[in-house]
Amino acid sequence: MQPFVHLHSHTEFSLLDGISRLPDMVRRAKELNQPALAITDHGNMYAAIYFYKECMAQGIKPIIGCEVYVTENNRFDRPEGRSRERLKHLILLAETMEGYRNLVKIVSKASTEGMLYRPRADRDLLRQYSKGIIALSACIQGEIPQYILQDNMEGAKRSIEWYIETYGKDNFFLEIQNHGLPEEAKAQEELIKLSKEYGLGIVASNDFHYVLKEDADAQDIKVCISTGRRRAEVDRLKFPNDEFYLKSGDEMAELFGHIPGAIENTLKIADRCNVVFNFDEHHLPHFDVPEGETAASYLRTVCEREIPRLYGEPTDELMKRLDYELGVIGTMGFEDYFLIVWDYVRYAREHDILVGPGRGSAAGSVVAYLLGITGLDPLKYDLLFERFLNPERVSMPDIDIDFCYEKRGQAIEYVTRKYGQERVSQIITFGTEAARAVIRDVGRVLDLPLAEVNRIAKMIPNELGITLDKALQGKELKALYEADPNVKELFDFGKKLEGIARNSSTHAAGVVISADPLDDHVPVQNANDEGFVTQYDKDNIEELGLLKMDFLGLRTLTVMGDALKLIKANRGIDLDLDAIPLDDKAACDILTKGDTSGVFQLESEGITKLVMDLKPEHFEDLIPLVALYRPGPLGSGMVADFIDRRHGKKEVTYLHPILEPILKDTFGVILYQEQVMQIASAMGGFSLGQADLMRRAMGKKKESVLKAQRESFIQGSVKNGIDESVANEVFDLLVYFAGYGFNKSHSAAYAYIAYQTAYLKAHYFPEFMAATMTSFMQNMQKLTYYINSCKKHNVKVLGPDINYSERSFAVQDDAIRFGLGGIKNVGDNAIDRLIRERNEHGLYTDIVDFCKRVDNRVVNKRLLESLIRCGAMDGFKENRNQLLHMYESAQAVGAKEQKDAAMGTMNLFGDMEESVDFIPVPNVEDLSEDDKLKDEKEYTGFYITGHPLQGYAKELEGLFELGALVENPEQYDGQTITFGGLIENKSDRMTKRNEVMSILRIEDYSGAANVVAFPKVFSQSQQFLAVDMIVKVKGRVDADEKGVQIIADRITPLKVNYGQAKQVAIHIYSQYDTPENSEALKRVLTSTAGSVPTSLYLHRQRKRINLPPNMCFDPSDESIRAIESILGEGSVEVQ
Repeated sequence: MQPFVHLHSHTEFSLLDGISRLPDMVRRAKELNQPALAITDHGNMYAAIYFYKECMAQGIKPIIGCEVYVTENNRFDRPEGRSRERLKHLILLAETMEGYRNLVKIVSKASTEGMLYRPRADRDLLRQYSKGIIALSACIQGEIPQYILQDNMEGAKRSIEWYIETYGKDNFFLEIQNHGLPEEAKAQEELIKLSKEYGLGIVASNDFHYVLKEDADAQDIKVCISTGRRRAEVDRLKFPNDEFYLKSGDEMAELFGHIPGAIENTLKIADRCNVVFNFDEHHLPHFDVPEGETAASYLRTVCEREIPRLYGEPTDELMKRLDYELGVIGTMGFEDYFLIVWDYVRYAREHDILVGPGRGSAAGSVVAYLLGITGLDPLKYDLLFERFLNPERVSMPDIDIDFCYEKRGQAIEYVTRKYGQERVSQIITFGTEAARAVIRDVGRVLDLPLAEVNRIAKMIPNELGITLDKALQGKELKALYEADPNVKELFDFGKKLEGIARNSSTHAAGVVISADPLDDHVPVQNANDEGFVTQYDKDNIEELGLLKMDFLGLRTLTVMGDALKLIKANRGIDLDLDAIPLDDKAACDILTKGDTSGVFQLESEGITKLVMDLKPEHFEDLIPLVALYRPGPLGSGMVADFIDRRHGKKEVTYLHPILEPILKDTFGVILYQEQVMQIASAMGGFSLGQADLMRRAMGKKKESVLKAQRESFIQGSVKNGIDESVANEVFDLLVYFAGYGFNKSHSAAYAYIAYQTAYLKAHYFPEFMAATMTSFMQNMQKLTYYINSCKKHNVKVLGPDINYSERSFAVQDDAIRFGLGGIKNVGDNAIDRLIRERNEHGLYTDIVDFCKRVDNRVVNKRLLESLIRCGAMDGFKENRNQLLHMYESAQAVGAKEQKDAAMGTMNLFGDMEESVDFIPVPNVEDLSEDDKLKDEKEYTGFYITGHPLQGYAKELEGLFELGALVENPEQYDGQTITFGGLIENKSDRMTKRNEVMSILRIEDYSGAANVVAFPKVFSQSQQFLAVDMIVKVKGRVDADEKGVQIIADRITPLKVNYGQAKQVAIHIYSQYDTPENSEALKRVLTSTAGSVPTSLYLHRQRKRINLPPNMCFDPSDESIRAIESILGEGSVEVQ
């Protein structure tokens, strides 16, 4: 096999057109005896570190590079006009570490300063960072080949001279390719001549975008997905043939063997490129400490200063643990890290930004607790420091902080100001093609019918870690795959593209802080909003020794903060949530009753049921909940076992007495990773550090490692006088549970927030719900759910009122008052001025008073109309209709008075002041109740003074509630439901057959849903399908991960006015058409004689019979029920 190295390659991270997966391409190069391989994705270095590690693992030399886009202009220019410049390609390979750092600078600056559609490098940038880089002239999109193809040889020579001047003759090569394209042949001929003329090396490459020749079709599908086109379209981006794969050295020699140096030079370049990463370095920023202190001494000072506040007197246990933790932190060199986190958490607390009690394993650290980074005492809750920082495994500590989600940005801004914009960045994350999504994407490209693709996608289970191969083990899907060639093609392409990178976005929480400018270490690009985002993901960032922190926005913290402010304003109580009793009966009672709306992490139907079964009596009873409510434990029967043991229905047993103190709190069930560690330590004699390594190994299920661990564990146990068979049994248990085990520190921290929210809800219901509703002000479905929850608690939700409303939901007496921020056309500026004026000078007495006092620059006609129509001026003596006739004059009066006051004319004519005040009140009736409700709905999204369904309680009884579809609609997929509601919105459209169908938005008290009425149903029920009609729908739920809709089978009025019935149709469908049923029907009709003309529709015979007068009947609920009990639901139609 001829040796050869590919120096021009595209991975799946060439997001537009590459599908080579890293393990596959490295494996293929190794199979073909290629000693090295380069990565040169388009304009980015996303995969550089993953590629490097994959090569090292497989024993191939990695060459780090990039195919950059070069602009003829200045990279800072933003040329006017429509035509986009055709950028030239250039291959850059890092020869040395300096070259790697220069490549990172070029890619970063091209992706930030030079970003315009694509990242653009200019000649200045290439020149400034040229050291340690080998450049190749690239494919036919390169600058020199482009000049050749335009027959501009002068241009080509000028270009070559510039590159020789920049990189030197030894570091610039002319690249040739041969995919059988005439342009390549033309370029090749001239490039060979130029190489001789200038004494430059020639290099052959294949610009591969996929690994195997047979992957070409899948790559074409990927290009279609990226560009939003269909495969059958003619005019689209498409590769010319199937030659762009990772070819063998023999195949390359066949194409280029006759050209001296073309093959050999690839090996020479590979030999020269030596980039080696050091994954053991840390680049932690330095924290400035007061004079005379070191980071270590200052960290100890800050910790000890807090002991009296949190612990009172220092105990031996505490001081021993503190010394131990500080010792480990010091040995690992992380003092600065802890001080940096302490500093920004302290900044947040001082600036009224609520901070959570910690998340993840950091809650196991006493240092973190003393610094205020976490809020739970690890000594009290038996949380382990080694689960967070293991002295036997040097890895970056991971402290994730929850902030109030509205103010999270302020914490990031503080860090950016403190350490400098060039040292702080957000982190990239990549979206991948998940199983269902890839089927939908490929289906769209292949132009398969949408309904069919959706049906197939829904057959793939929507569960974590599902793959197409796993899904194809399902009987139904497998049969379909084997029987239908279209489905087979869909899945075969799907499998080739499943899991590959689809797009890049910003990680929701990650922030990286570096000691030096970030682009000394990692490439960066512009973030979607402002600032930068790294091109390496969070794992690579940590491996390179950079400090990654998670700044998470947690909505619940915002809610708790708002609730505390409302409690203070309303009741004058300064509630300290860290001082509440942890065994509060009222808080535990609402959880046991299942009243969990608004309670953190406990709202969903499944976990609510679990809480009710568990019957908590103390905050600590909630800690296991977070750990239990996960797919693993739920599927393994652990949960039921745990609950039975808790309530004494099952005996609690231990395999060995040594386990009792460790497992007592969880009734003998191993639930937490910390317990796995404690058992390894207590029985096997492991240090907690070794125990943590064992736990990690168990999680990964590596047989060889587990075997060695088992031997150490058994040896240690036997030394401790424990029987070998017992030790083996315990080890098996540990391996089993390590898969399910959950981090207790995280469980405890989140259980603490859940308990605090339950406490607030139990004792300060109106304030807690007002704060919860404010946080969902823009989410109608959630708001409806919480308003209904208030009704169940007999707490009124009052409409907006300009004299009592605040911007957000507020508490007035024991009711919740709607916020002004939720009204259409009422801007923030207007709200601020309206509230400020009211607070300074008292309530508004009427509409003229309002217009005079609030700045007329914000009181426009739209604002006044919105306030009147939504009911915010119902407190004045005039009715809404009168106010609607008066507001324009009132606004003119107010505007004139404010203008006169500003010009100082009022005092000259003081006696005329009164005459302007009076606006006659027109003598008009108020708006109808229906119109008022419609206005309220339009301007606030809600019905406030009533509800259109309020007269329908009897008809709605026992029907499905749409609110149930909000939480987890997929559990209802395929079920037939019957519900009643109001048509809020209706849009008709034509089908391909030119028939009318309709999409309706229907709402009931609890929520709303989209209902699809296909032509048949539409034509049957057309007369009831209008906005504001109140209907009853029977239909099938169609739900998947993207949303939910209901396919209607039948739509009828919810309440029929039988007194106005003109005729009755009785349908006898084929399955009910039997002699017995005909007899039964006859009996019913003769016994309920009436006067409304009645016809029979015999569906089997397709015939209609008008019944004689003695068989006509007067429809009523009872008589219809009697007939439907014989002929099935929906058999009676009243017209």
